[in-house]
Amino acid sequence: MNGLSTILIVVGLFLLGGIYSFAKQKMPKSLIVLLAIGAVMCLSAGVLRLDVWS
Repeated sequence: MNGLSTILIVVGLFLLGGIYSFAKQKMPKSLIVLLAIGAVMCLSAGVLRLDVWS
């Protein structure tokens, strides 16, 4: 597990927390969807960069 994959996973988890917070505050759905897309992209990029797959 290198540094970049760790950073991507941490940022993805941070964005997931933002999704939860924004949903509780009744923020616009488009903003929540945008955060969700960013979180999924960060998490998937971080997981795919792990050396487990090769």
